[in-house]
Amino acid sequence: TYAWDYTNSPEFCGTACHTMPPEYTAYLTSPHARVDCVECHIGRGFIATRITRKAGDAKHIISLAFKQYEFPITAGDLRPARETCERCHFPEKFSDDSLIEIQRYLTDQSNTPISIYLTLKTGGGSQREGLGRGIHWHIENQTLFLPADEHQQEIPYIQVVSADGTVDEYFDIESGVSAADINPDELVVMDCITCHNRITHFILPPEDTVDRLMTRGVISPDIPDIRQKAVEVYAREYNSVESALVGFTALETYYDETYPEFSRQNGPLIDAAILALQEAYQSSVFPEQKADWNSHPNNAGHKDAPGCFRCHDGKHLNAKQEAIRLECNLCHSIPVVAGPSDFVTEIEISRGPEPQSHLNPNWITLHRQVFDSSCSNCHTTDNPGGVDNSSFCSNSACHGSIWEFVGFDAPGLRELLEPQLTALIPSADSTADDGGDQSRTYVGSVGALLETKCAGCHGPGGLMGFNVSDYNDLLKGGDSGPAIIPGNSDASLLIQKQTGDQPHFSQLTAEEIVLMIEWIDAGAPENE
Repeated sequence: TYAWDYTNSPEFCGTACHTMPPEYTAYLTSPHARVDCVECHIGRGFIATRITRKAGDAKHIISLAFKQYEFPITAGDLRPARETCERCHFPEKFSDDSLIEIQRYLTDQSNTPISIYLTLKTGGGSQREGLGRGIHWHIENQTLFLPADEHQQEIPYIQVVSADGTVDEYFDIESGVSAADINPDELVVMDCITCHNRITHFILPPEDTVDRLMTRGVISPDIPDIRQKAVEVYAREYNSVESALVGFTALETYYDETYPEFSRQNGPLIDAAILALQEAYQSSVFPEQKADWNSHPNNAGHKDAPGCFRCHDGKHLNAKQEAIRLECNLCHSIPVVAGPSDFVTEIEISRGPEPQSHLNPNWITLHRQVFDSSCSNCHTTDNPGGVDNSSFCSNSACHGSIWEFVGFDAPGLRELLEPQLTALIPSADSTADDGGDQSRTYVGSVGALLETKCAGCHGPGGLMGFNVSDYNDLLKGGDSGPAIIPGNSDASLLIQKQTGDQPHFSQLTAEEIVLMIEWIDAGAPENE
């Protein structure tokens, strides 16, 4: 039994074979450091079954003996997640939202610290409990996909099977794949490993490595330019660990030449930074085996690899030209960036009704073209598209990164979505005041104005029983009584709300209020 136990131990798996150091060192600092390798690579089961599986791994010994392997090492035949991950991680467990703080440093001279806050909507749970939502929606709802490569980085086709058995199919419009190309036998069922493929063997990218070392104080943020320069030397391509260790000492030369006074007074800080980078590199990067942060894509996320955007990229459309949704707040809250002077951070939790435009599955792709003054009804809109964090629309966590794996600019996508874009943008004369009677009727302009500004909350079945989308319902009013008193704008609740001291949730402009007053005082006519 000793031989069985030893050959099943992580020490044997990680040290007996010279190809395993990259995987073993990452494993030792992973969330699964106390889980034996065989739990995932062989799985549990009857002893005879495990012996048979282990015997099948003799092929690795043969490959090693005859050098029939290539770097970087990859695992091609893991046990299914339902036989491994889900033995410990109960798929029907619902996980509450969790607050995440990502600590970063800017690449300025002062290495300004920033924090990115968001709530992660892990979710999960069972539909029978009214759950099955959030990121782990995929666990409760059957999803199949067609991978175009062995690492599943290109996914041209996705199939979603609803609880009632109906099937929705999504095709990547750039792939050229059609329904005739789909072989059901080639479809893969989405499971834990589809996203969490590197949870135990992850190598941190240079930016993340340096940020963590600085956050822990191992590299002092007091060293000018250290965030930028440390990432530069760490990210360079080296032929060996030894050459990398020597390369990191270039930081000493940089500070001697660029900041001579600081270097003379703070030599130990610089030496400590170099040592920290050397130790981090030695324990995670193996150039001889082509193992670094680029060798194995990490699918949990969407910044350094396609990850979520393999499917949620805006260009996987179904027959109705609807994309797989990719709003930020689908899986987490809108990120909030806080600097040293931001003593209070406010994270936006979206709840309640949304404008009809936001319910369009292609909203994120289209919202840049639909942006107008109505956005300010709910959001702060200073410097839209900027990165100074002065408003909701100038969020550096959104606009300060290049999301290279999304498909917003995919050729042909704009043409396909043009009809939806036209429908979302009110015509130029829909609320215009042309000075005639037509502009002061419900059909002429008032209805279109109310539909644009108010129907998101007060449409059919809307809040307070008030529906502005129908003329008769508008006159009838809602739970608070009639909102329109024809011939008497002063007594009309709608005008009182819009002109009161407290701004209404959806505020009309001064010109629009004048139009409403004139229309009501003229008797609130439906048509000419």
